[in-house]
Amino acid sequence: MTLKSFASDNNSGVHPLIIEAVCKANSGHFVGYGDDIYTVEAKKLFKETFGDNAEVFFVLTGTGANVTALQAYTDRFHAVICTENAHINVDECGAPEHCLGAKLIDVPTVDGKLKPSDVEKYLHFKGDQHHVQPKVVSITQSTELGTVYTIDELKALVEFAHAHDMKVHMDGARIANAAVALGCSLRELTTDIGIDVLSFGGTKNGMMLGEAVVFFNKDDVEYFPFIRKQNMQLISKMRYISAQFIPYLCENLWFLNAKQANGMMMYLYDELVKKAPKIITSKPEVNAMFVKLPKDVAEKMQKERFFYTWDENVCHCEEERRSNPHCIYRFMTSFDMVKEDIDSFVEFVCRYVGG
Repeated sequence: MTLKSFASDNNSGVHPLIIEAVCKANSGHFVGYGDDIYTVEAKKLFKETFGDNAEVFFVLTGTGANVTALQAYTDRFHAVICTENAHINVDECGAPEHCLGAKLIDVPTVDGKLKPSDVEKYLHFKGDQHHVQPKVVSITQSTELGTVYTIDELKALVEFAHAHDMKVHMDGARIANAAVALGCSLRELTTDIGIDVLSFGGTKNGMMLGEAVVFFNKDDVEYFPFIRKQNMQLISKMRYISAQFIPYLCENLWFLNAKQANGMMMYLYDELVKKAPKIITSKPEVNAMFVKLPKDVAEKMQKERFFYTWDENVCHCEEERRSNPHCIYRFMTSFDMVKEDIDSFVEFVCRYVGG
């Protein structure tokens, strides 16, 4: 059995139906830059999924989706409010600030979720020429900490932002996992709540490459085609991106793949509760789990089966850091895992930290 990676759902393969869709799009010649039958069909499916007002634009990467979505609403004197763990703040090499010219205001949170009170403390900046002007609230669903905003939490945040003339961007790299966890539709998590723009991801959930930027107000998209082009996110052979979204939406792959990934994480959690309970920090909500391991033990484990170090600063005092340092590490499950993969990984973990 080939060992699968628990480091990230980015490491998984591509679903066979996605490969089939790409191969189908490879037959014949079509006009480039989105004037093809596959892009037309994909756009239709986005409207069926999110509503008639949804306007979708296909891009190459998640970072490209986030940057261009935010640029649609910001000028160089604006600010984007996000959590300190947000992908746009930590994992995009400064691309948002570099490309937007706007400032990210990163807010510390315990659970990776913003609340209206987190945003409110920066509203005194509004109207003061000495300060950047808060313009966008950017949230991640599910969050970088593996938590999920409830629909009520999202509604409260969106209503607060809109009441103060701010837009709401959702980084939905793992929105499918969140929707499965909440038992709701993609529309219920976005359109019905009043989200302004969504970075809709699929590469972490069985797609090959490419993302989508989805606007929910047609008035917001006037200049976006130019923003996409200027940011090098307009693909000439767009059909290879858009064709993937046809089975992803039409065949319900977004749901089935996320359900499998989430389910395998719950199985992993249950098995570790029985066999290595001391390492568990909390019960996972989606397909991400965080564990506490001795640093020296984890380093040995990572040489055999790599996984990511999440937080090295969890020891409470200098003596603890010297004598028995522990760190937080992340395990992730993917759509293509089965119970045998989990059993193998649990056996591996227990060789080092069982009991």
